[in-house]
Amino acid sequence: MLPLVLASASPARLTTLRSAGVEPEVLVSGLDEEAALARARERHGPLDPADAALTLARAKCEDVVARHDPEALVLGCDSVLELDGALHGKPGSSQVAIERWRTMRGRSGTLHTGHWLVDNRDPEEGGTGGTLGATASTVVHFADLSDAEIAAYVATGEPLQVAGAFTVDGLGGPYVTGIEGDYHAVVGVSLPLLRELLQELGLAWHELRR
Repeated sequence: MLPLVLASASPARLTTLRSAGVEPEVLVSGLDEEAALARARERHGPLDPADAALTLARAKCEDVVARHDPEALVLGCDSVLELDGALHGKPGSSQVAIERWRTMRGRSGTLHTGHWLVDNRDPEEGGTGGTLGATASTVVHFADLSDAEIAAYVATGEPLQVAGAFTVDGLGGPYVTGIEGDYHAVVGVSLPLLRELLQELGLAWHELRR
C-alpha cells in the first residue's frame, strides 16, 4: 500500500478517501491562505478562481512537505466558489455567510477544487520526486432559499468554515438542487482526478487502497 498524507483538516476529504478504501495520514498545513494568494498575484498577476484553488492546494501541500518531510505521497486540496467571476472561500462569519447565500440562492456557481500531489517517498522505495496538480471544476445549482431558511442554515455554523458557504454531503444538501460534474470534487477531493494524477506518476489507484 502506498503511503499517503492528506495535507488538509477537512473531515469531508478524509471521509471521502476512507470510503474509497484509502487511509491517509493527516498533517494539517499552517498556511496563511491570503498571504499565499498575495504572493502568487505578485509573481503572476491576477488569478482566476480555478488558478487560485490550485495555488492554495499546491502551497498547502508544499508547506506540509517542507515542515514534516513525510516519506509518502502528499496531497493538498483547496476549494473556492466562483460566482459572477468572483472568488469566494470560507465566509468566516455569520453575516458574510448570510449575504453570500442571499446572492447565491436560485442561481448557479462553479466550485473549483485544486489538487496538488508530491511524491516525497524515498527513491529506494520507488519515490520519483514528482510534483503535479490539476483543478476539478463543477457547476453547482442552488435552491431559492427564503430568508428564514438562510438564517436557520447559517445558525448551524456549518456554512462558516466551508468554501462557498455550503456542503453537498451535510446539512447543506437540501439546498443544492443539482451539480454538473464530479460529486466528490464538490465534497472536497475528486477521486477520478486523483487517479489520473497518480497515473501521471506511474502509479495505480489500487496501490493506495488498504
